[in-house]
Amino acid sequence: MQWQEVRSIYPDQYVLLEILDSHTKDNIQFIDNVALVRAIQDPDEATRLLLNCKNNNIVYHTGQENITVELRNHPLYRRRQDAN
Repeated sequence: MQWQEVRSIYPDQYVLLEILDSHTKDNIQFIDNVALVRAIQDPDEATRLLLNCKNNNIVYHTGQENITVELRNHPLYRRRQDAN
């Protein structure tokens, strides 16, 4: 399914998607084809799902014109320093 189809069926909503096809240019992944898993009504649930997405799943808002993901080879993680 094309992203524009998802946007027309579920306007102004969060959706859980499976990425089926994409291409990469300059460390940006452009998503070409997706499978709709389900629409998400609650923004808090969308955030929780996004933080727990694995494999080819992603949560995205249909208000966005295109689906793009910045690829990072070495993500930096911050951790809290102990006060001791």
